[in-house]
Amino acid sequence: MHDKVFLITGASTGIGEATARRAVEAGFRVILVARSTDRLANLVAELGATHAHAIPCNVAEWQEQEQMVVQALERFRRIDVVFANAGFSKGSPFFGGENKLEEWKEMVLVNMFGAAATARLTLPELVKNKGHFLVTGSVAGRSTSIRNLYSATKWGVSGMAYAIRNEMAEHGVRVTLVQPGVVDTPFWDNLQKLGTPELQADDVARAVLYAVSQPPHVDVNEVVIRPVGQPH
Repeated sequence: MHDKVFLITGASTGIGEATARRAVEAGFRVILVARSTDRLANLVAELGATHAHAIPCNVAEWQEQEQMVVQALERFRRIDVVFANAGFSKGSPFFGGENKLEEWKEMVLVNMFGAAATARLTLPELVKNKGHFLVTGSVAGRSTSIRNLYSATKWGVSGMAYAIRNEMAEHGVRVTLVQPGVVDTPFWDNLQKLGTPELQADDVARAVLYAVSQPPHVDVNEVVIRPVGQPH
C-alpha cells in the first residue's frame, strides 16, 4: 500500500476523517478533500505531510473538482482509491412546511452531482491503476426517510453506483456502495436524531477499509452497516 494514493471527499469530519486515519494506518497516502480548510489543515498536521495532502474543494463545482484531480496528481502522481463521501442532509419533506429551494438545490448538487463529477473525473486514473471507486450512500437509499428529498438523493447514489460498476466491469475497476445507518457524526448537528442506537464514524471507516483490502479479484459491491437495534 505504501505507494498507493487514497482520495477522500468530505474528509474533514465524520466518516471521511475516520477513513483518512484508517487509510494512513493501512499504508496509503491520502488526498483530503473538503470545504473546511481549517479542519483539513489540522488533519494533515495529525497524519503528517508526507502521508496526507489537503485540497479545499466544493464538490458541487465541476471546475473545483477538475483542479482537485490536477493537484492530487501533482502531489502524489497517481490515484488508486477514490471515496466519494461528501454529502449532507436537511429536513426535506415534499409536503408541508416552508419552501427551502436553495437547500434542495444544494443537497441535489452535493449528494448526486458531486459524486457523479468525482466519478467522471477520477475514473480515468482508476482505470490506469486498476483501482477502486467507493461512494457513500445510505440506508435511506434502500427505503424511505422522513427527510424525503435526502432519501431520494441517496436512491440516486445507489443507482449511480450500480451504473458505474456496470461500466467499469470490463476495465478492472472495483466499485463499492457504502450504505451506513445512523452514525454519530456532525451530519446530525442540524437534524433531529431518530432515537435509535448509533454507529461511530470509525465503524464505517473500518468497513470501507475491509472492502479496499480484499484481493484484487474480489469486488465488494455493497456494504450495508447499521447499529444493532436500528430497524430500517
